[in-house]
Amino acid sequence: MFRPPFIFILLPILVFLAGWLGYLLRLKIAQKKLASAEELSERLITNARQEAKTTLREARVEAKDEALRIRQDAEKKGDERLAELRRVEKWLGKKELQLDKRESELEDRSDELKTRDQDLEKRNEALSTQEERLSTAIEQQTVVLEELGGLSAIDAKRLLLENLRGEVEHESARMIKEVRDEATARADDEARRIITGAIQRMAGDHVSEVTVSVVPLPNDEMKGRVIGREGRNIRAFEMSTGVDVVVDDTPEAIILSSFDPVRREVARQVMEKLVHDGRIHPARIEDLVTKTDKKMKNVLRETGEQAALDAGVPRLHPEIIHLLGRLRYRTSFGQNVLQHSLEVSYFCGMIAEELGLNAKLARRAGLLHDIGKAIDHEVEGTHAQIGADHARRYKEKPKVINAIEAHHGIVEPTTAEAVLVMAADALSAARPGARRETLDLYLKRLRNLEEIANTQSGVKRSFAIQAGREIRIIVDPGKINDLGADEMAHAVARQVENDMEYPGKIKVTVIREHRSTNFAT
Repeated sequence: MFRPPFIFILLPILVFLAGWLGYLLRLKIAQKKLASAEELSERLITNARQEAKTTLREARVEAKDEALRIRQDAEKKGDERLAELRRVEKWLGKKELQLDKRESELEDRSDELKTRDQDLEKRNEALSTQEERLSTAIEQQTVVLEELGGLSAIDAKRLLLENLRGEVEHESARMIKEVRDEATARADDEARRIITGAIQRMAGDHVSEVTVSVVPLPNDEMKGRVIGREGRNIRAFEMSTGVDVVVDDTPEAIILSSFDPVRREVARQVMEKLVHDGRIHPARIEDLVTKTDKKMKNVLRETGEQAALDAGVPRLHPEIIHLLGRLRYRTSFGQNVLQHSLEVSYFCGMIAEELGLNAKLARRAGLLHDIGKAIDHEVEGTHAQIGADHARRYKEKPKVINAIEAHHGIVEPTTAEAVLVMAADALSAARPGARRETLDLYLKRLRNLEEIANTQSGVKRSFAIQAGREIRIIVDPGKINDLGADEMAHAVARQVENDMEYPGKIKVTVIREHRSTNFAT
């Protein structure tokens, strides 16, 4: 019998054991992979939870920040609305006080009229009594004349009437003169009271710069960055803004020059942003100019609306509002034109209320009287005519248009409001502190005053004082008497009016001093 070798019996056993060991090894490896996978999944889940918590926390923080920002915006808008309501309330309070004052004045005038009526009744009674006495006297004189002179009643009456006519004419002339003098004095006092009160209530100072703006620099190195390589930055700036840039030896400063005040303001803001940011190149300049232009349009609109609200002038055309906003950056003789227009509007309203005229219409005409100065450098013609044309284009009332084009006397004023605007414009321009002249004009005025005075015969010395508002002339008492001094003052005043242009009034004073000297020996 054949027996297989032992190796054939052992081999299957070894194969089985090897398979079993392989299975156990694979099972172990699989368990390790499963454990590793479970650990990885747990780690991923943990990381995901942590990321979710972080995201949730960040979202909560962002939500809180957004809520805080919305709340701050709401509070800011609420504060602005509250401030506006307070301004309106303050304005209404002022109007209420004005109405109360007006009512009190009407009551005083009513009492005064009643007193005058009583005086007139008393005078009528006195006149009736006097007429009765005159009738009795006439009858008595008629009888006496007839008895003494043998005159007839007709002749005596004629003679008596002639005597009475002379007395009545003299008495009437005297009474008319007294009434005229009294009326003139009252009218002067009343006009002086109204104008003085208006000036005192509007004593502000609105002087500002004219055609240049100075932008400070942190150091002189910044000038080179502003100029750029081969001047490309400064050329791009001037082309974008339409403003001339002056870079001179002034330390740590550059000058922006332009006759258009709005462009100059835009250029100033853009230059300050460029200097603060430090990034200066043509693309950045154009971008900032575009953004600042948009912002400036909103500023002009808000400024115009605020001016209309302050003046109490509602329902203005949007283009008129825009022109009012431009006046904020316009000056005339150093006086801010928007503040000047508001001042004229206030003056017109106060004087119109005193005179019983339409105060709202007067304020509207006063606010718009210089509207042409907003674009007089762009449109040909006088600012009065330009303003009248724009007011006519935007359907303003004819009285307002006449006040605008007549406030410098080029066109004849046809309404009381136009005359008020002329007077208020002169008050605002001529009052102390309203306008500022350059040093050259100031010195020229002083020289002209002294030259006019020195051309008179008999003048020893002359001095222009009080900033050119007065000229004092010292004459030779041996050549000029008191009457000649009066004539000289009149002649100098007329020559100053004809040869010079000046705001307000110039006082001419002639001093004649005679000294007698002797010695006791």
